[in-house]
Amino acid sequence: MKTMIKNGIIVTMNSRMDVYPDGYLIMEDDRISEVGPMTGYDAYRDRQGMMVIDAGHAIVMPGMVNTHCHMGMIPFRGLGDDCRDRLRVFLLPMEFKAMDRELVRLSSRFAVCELLLSGVTTVMDMYYFEDAVAGVMDEMGIRGIAGETVMEDATCDAGTPRESIARGEELIRRYRNHPRIMGCISPHGTTTCSSSTLQKIHELDQEYGVPFTLHVAEMDYEMSYLREQFGCTPVEYLDRLGVLDPLTVCAHSIRVSQQDISLMGSAGSGAAHCIGSNTKAAKGVAPVSSMLDQGIAVGLGTDGPASGNTLDLFTQMRFCANFHKNELKDRSAFPAKDIVSMATIWGANALGLGEVTGSLEPGKAADITVVETDSPNMFPVYDPYAALVYSARADNVRDVYVAGSCLVRDKRPVLCNMGEIREELRQKMNRTPFGEIIHHRKQAPRPQY
Repeated sequence: MKTMIKNGIIVTMNSRMDVYPDGYLIMEDDRISEVGPMTGYDAYRDRQGMMVIDAGHAIVMPGMVNTHCHMGMIPFRGLGDDCRDRLRVFLLPMEFKAMDRELVRLSSRFAVCELLLSGVTTVMDMYYFEDAVAGVMDEMGIRGIAGETVMEDATCDAGTPRESIARGEELIRRYRNHPRIMGCISPHGTTTCSSSTLQKIHELDQEYGVPFTLHVAEMDYEMSYLREQFGCTPVEYLDRLGVLDPLTVCAHSIRVSQQDISLMGSAGSGAAHCIGSNTKAAKGVAPVSSMLDQGIAVGLGTDGPASGNTLDLFTQMRFCANFHKNELKDRSAFPAKDIVSMATIWGANALGLGEVTGSLEPGKAADITVVETDSPNMFPVYDPYAALVYSARADNVRDVYVAGSCLVRDKRPVLCNMGEIREELRQKMNRTPFGEIIHHRKQAPRPQY
């Protein structure tokens, strides 16, 4: 089946950064077959059994790529946001008390809705019970990588790292030939996995050609522990172990030195920049400008809803522009074109998916986001890149396609009812310690002023 989107501002993100202020795009089945200006469009083809959609001067861009997410953590959103030691007080205890396969599945369904409604068509997820997450990705039509998390300590879905690794390898095999879904094994971090565990996971991810992603150079204790134990930085540690290569995606990478950046660049590793969660946690701002100077593929990530609260990349793009300009004291730094690249093609490159998605080009997957320009905040549009970074919000996303299938139409999910998904998740949360917290807060007396 052929579908045409015409009369749109086509932002291709191809190698020439072509923009067609009045353009069209044709998708055939799951692939893009044509992109170009309306002046080169033959109206006769409208009558050749092709579905034609008038974009009405909306911005038509590649579906966005979220390079680091924890979809199973929707129940944690807003829990202990201003607590100094939220990880130990809320997150870890609640994961052991409440998290199970069904809660991860229902949370991931809600998260996929949120991602799609905000124009994200590809997500790199990293959490527990990732076989359930991959099933949700498959069912709901998004493009995704499901990373089974491994820690040396017992987790909510495995008693040992060996058990987690086995689950991850089975996940990889199950989805090895899937057109949209990929599995991988994801070590939690440089200090939560032993050197032998990191090497074993990397060996398997390398064998299957899937991403090797983990938290890197994010925490104070991580920096001090590796310095005291091994006399090196987290990136140097990964390099010594032989696990820093083009498959490696370093999430966060806030506290990296110029030497670290050189190592990442030489290895061809990518980075997931989670500006929203990093600045909210007062962890600092990653030196992304230096990474880009070294040719490192840097994509944007939301982190989990427990950390960054939102799964939308419009928020990340705005934060990215504002924080980096402020850090560098340079209003011209990080032009909007580069930030949109991070949200699309550079993010796809970081995950090894640049030949599949991230730009609107013939032969690539028809992963497309249509951003309406009718709302007050979207008028006028002088520069579509600037409009996307500085003006657009998630609620401006009108339509979303993944592999040619329309998953969001007129700002509503096509394949599911988000209200029903939210209610199922709420009921499940109420049957866990999350419900006790919600009930306790509802019963708490209001403060007197």
